[in-house]
Amino acid sequence: MAVDPVLAGELAALREELSASRRQRQPMHADGRATAGTKAVSAGAPEDAAGGSEQLEELQELLNETVKFVEEAGKNLSIHPVANMVGAFVVGIMIGRLLGRRQEL
Repeated sequence: MAVDPVLAGELAALREELSASRRQRQPMHADGRATAGTKAVSAGAPEDAAGGSEQLEELQELLNETVKFVEEAGKNLSIHPVANMVGAFVVGIMIGRLLGRRQEL
């Protein structure tokens, strides 16, 4: 079973945005000056830029793990469709019973 095309498209777009953002960032000189082709940065900005790149790396890792999870879930669904349908049915009944309970006085 293939991954949902809308979800796959959104994940691909997010991955491309992260890659483009990473390409736009260029390394700074040790004294805080921007390398050729970049704008000048204030004195406190190199630490901010480093923190931002760490966040981008963590977001990229999260995105990769999410893509792997969705692909594995799709494979599992295609291998065991009946078991997954029965499981979803049972979970639905359990949730319905829990939400449908009324407290008696």
